[in-house]
Amino acid sequence: MTVPLSTLTRTFARIGVLSFGGPAAQIALMHEELVERRAWLTERQYLSALSFCMMLPGPEAMQLCTYAGWRLRGVLGGLIAGTLFVLPGALVVLALALAYATWGQVPLVQSLFLGIQAAVVVIVVQALIKVAKRAFGPGYMAEGAALAALAFLAIYALRLPFPLIIAGAALWGAFRSTSRPDAPAPRLPPGTARRAVLTVVTFLTLWAAPFALLTNSDLLSQIGLFFSKLAVVTFGGAYAVLAYMTQEVVGTHGWLTTPEMIDALGLAETTPGPLILVTEFVATLAGAKLSLATALAAAALTLWVTFIPCFLWIFAGAPYLEWLTHQPRLSGALRAITAAVVGVIANLSLWFALHVLFAEVHTTGPALPVLSTAQPLAFALTALAALLLLGLRLGMATTLALMALAGLATSLLG
Repeated sequence: MTVPLSTLTRTFARIGVLSFGGPAAQIALMHEELVERRAWLTERQYLSALSFCMMLPGPEAMQLCTYAGWRLRGVLGGLIAGTLFVLPGALVVLALALAYATWGQVPLVQSLFLGIQAAVVVIVVQALIKVAKRAFGPGYMAEGAALAALAFLAIYALRLPFPLIIAGAALWGAFRSTSRPDAPAPRLPPGTARRAVLTVVTFLTLWAAPFALLTNSDLLSQIGLFFSKLAVVTFGGAYAVLAYMTQEVVGTHGWLTTPEMIDALGLAETTPGPLILVTEFVATLAGAKLSLATALAAAALTLWVTFIPCFLWIFAGAPYLEWLTHQPRLSGALRAITAAVVGVIANLSLWFALHVLFAEVHTTGPALPVLSTAQPLAFALTALAALLLLGLRLGMATTLALMALAGLATSLLG
């Protein structure tokens, strides 16, 4: 099937603008548009591509979108589809970050964000529940729960780096995998390996290109290197890597404070596109503390080093899709990573909750609250957010809007 570029562009622009609600909603939107409405992909092609994208680091919905564009019109189609999926959200996040840098310290605005922070605590708990249901499937409950518990202890008590936890889980899962493929892996087309090598070299060069221009900016170099590393270890979605990002951004580099990091996630939840756009928000705020030009450069650099690898994984790996999905050890590694991610998100949930609910938290070792600094208003707002999101099952955007208004009301009512 040959799809005109104009039609492809309009379709993926629509998907990009409407891609609210996180990866589950985005994947459902693409299924409706690409499989049911236009029949550009078959059900089997779509599900195989989704399984492939879930094996990769980075936002699976964006990579699935890129794969669909690649399958329809090659590399150009993939570039158009992937870029249009990210662009609307990236523009909104940039505007929100600059507005936050300008007005975020105004008392009335801070009250508004107290409600958003309470909602973020519940949103991350909801993500934890969803990932746990997917990870602890039939026959994997005991082993999956054990991996999640070990991952939680590793990052919470031992403060081991996220990449090490993911690598350990992947090795364990690959070693433990004993299943055999239902059918032999298909043979690869001639020239596949040569094209893959050329693709890898091209996109690695593009990925590294901005660093040649950063010799006079320590901050931009640090931002570029950090978010480049983050792009390689973002397995399990943005929630999984947020704990590691927070550890580095707040603790190691000091680019943001803890409340700013929680606000960044809350605002990123309100925008279309992948949640990993929170990296753009973080980089923009860090740069804004120096100048507007640095903020804009930091945002552009972060988008580049975050999403260029996504194109690399798809364009290099898509020709191998059928072969990869027949490798049981890869499936075993992915399953173990998903289980470990549950523990990592549990740590993130605890970390966010402690910093919202208590004014002081000991951070020299495992995070422990100073009980005398409990904030009753934060507890009340978090309970309200739980009622709205988990009890009444309101949408995420609706919950965030209502919680922002609740935070604002507490300030106005004094």
